Amino acid sequence: MKRRPRRALPAALTALALLAGCTVVAVVAVQMIAGRPEWISYHSVADALHATRWTDPAPAVAGAVTALAGLLMVGAAVLPGRPTVLPLAGAPGTQDAGAARRGLRGTLRTAAAGVDGVSRVRVTLRRRRIAARVRTDRTNTEGLADAVRTALEQRLDRIDPADRPTVKVTLRTTRSTS
Repeated sequence: MKRRPRRALPAALTALALLAGCTVVAVVAVQMIAGRPEWISYHSVADALHATRWTDPAPAVAGAVTALAGLLMVGAAVLPGRPTVLPLAGAPGTQDAGAARRGLRGTLRTAAAGVDGVSRVRVTLRRRRIAARVRTDRTNTEGLADAVRTALEQRLDRIDPADRPTVKVTLRTTRSTS
């Protein structure tokens, strides 16, 4: 069970761009039918396009921009995003279960914050790695990073994800050691 994100942002941006283009075309068409002055004159656009040569830089730039936008949209549609639900390991033959990324990050942050001497924790989840940035007020930080790593690994043992990520702990102190 690896539920993927919905790709709402690329779809919304594409829909807004198409809506803007269609709106401009509809407004200009209505203005032409009503006999009013148009926002964008069809004749001026047609004259400008007829005067443009294939050897000019404008068609090459417009084609490159269009091709890049198309490749970005195809890439956003095809490439998998970060899973929103991470699968949990279970006994063979049991029902599939998963943990939300946000919930997993919160429970790992709570486990790291429970270690004595930790004042702030920031946990980031990657595909194969969990990075915890720990801040402490202690001047002697000996063994604190190992204690946080142990707490995170014990919590991961209880959660039992299907793909076990490695844990990396970065320790920063707010006080000087001199």
